[in-house]
Amino acid sequence: MTSPQASAAPGQARDGLPPIRTIGLSAPFAWLAGGFADLWRAPGPLLAYGLALALVSAGLCWGLYVSNLAFWVLILTFGFVFVAPMLAMGTYEAGRRLEAGEPVSLPAVLFVRPAFRQDVAYLGLALLLIYLFWGRIAQIVFGLSTYQMYDTVDAFVAFALRSAEGHNMLLAGTLVGGVIAFFTYALVVVAAPLLLNGSANVFVAVITSFRAVAANPGPMLLWAAILAAFILASAATGFLAFVIVFPWLGLASWRAYRALVAE
Repeated sequence: MTSPQASAAPGQARDGLPPIRTIGLSAPFAWLAGGFADLWRAPGPLLAYGLALALVSAGLCWGLYVSNLAFWVLILTFGFVFVAPMLAMGTYEAGRRLEAGEPVSLPAVLFVRPAFRQDVAYLGLALLLIYLFWGRIAQIVFGLSTYQMYDTVDAFVAFALRSAEGHNMLLAGTLVGGVIAFFTYALVVVAAPLLLNGSANVFVAVITSFRAVAANPGPMLLWAAILAAFILASAATGFLAFVIVFPWLGLASWRAYRALVAE
């Protein structure tokens, strides 16, 4: 399941770390195509997985919206990228099973035994702390942008889109959030599926993830942009598009891991 353009980078198997392959710029599109094909090899459990996540995300956003907490809807939407890798464990397991020729069932993707490892919990805790840090940064950016509190969604949207201060808030939040998001992406893009698939500890998994990004900056920047675009586009539908998009991206991410790490 590796890219035809992939090759193992020399001299990177030292210190017990798995070798990293170098890939071409077209590899992310191959991962997307392969992930989409995988989705329809087991549509029942995978679409049910996506539906469950879509309903929870949409319900949470709706609850915040009707409570006039539009600012928190914004934090939830942009912060989703920090927790998505842990929510995708079921799709990684589906990708592993499809690769091995094993059946994919709803219980198998909902209750992934390797995901209950201590090292997976450590990675999840790290992502949660980063997400909370991002939320605090977003509050600081908002506080520095205005001295007013906006009690309704319409008032907040008007401030964000129709005032110079709102534009500055969105620009600063996007820049700071983008830096934090890319750091998180580099930390976890390979680490989460690697922990699910093997016996590596969290430190080896995280270092391997950073090495994969460093060895393939162009393709991995493109892959990050594709993931962000799909997630933001899904958010524009109230996350309902996650029914298809989330399992699709999870399966494609499994293929990305298998193309990048030579085990």
